[in-house]
Amino acid sequence: MKTIVALAAVLALGTAALPMSAQAAGCASGAAVGGVAGHMAGHHGVLGAAAGCAVGHHENTKQKRAAAATTTAAPPATQQ
Repeated sequence: MKTIVALAAVLALGTAALPMSAQAAGCASGAAVGGVAGHMAGHHGVLGAAAGCAVGHHENTKQKRAAAATTTAAPPATQQ
């Protein structure tokens, strides 16, 4: 129980300390999932939150790159 409260406090303080930008996109949701998974897997909530943040950020970056690649792809040239 202490781990969950500590994790919630760290997330709240960390989120409040960050400027409102997309620098850490995916980190908060990944940290929440990782914290719960780490807590269930042997009371390692903080370690799970850190790993979840890294994975969430990585997945968000990967998704943004894929979206950028599809929107910036040039249409095929037509020959006359």
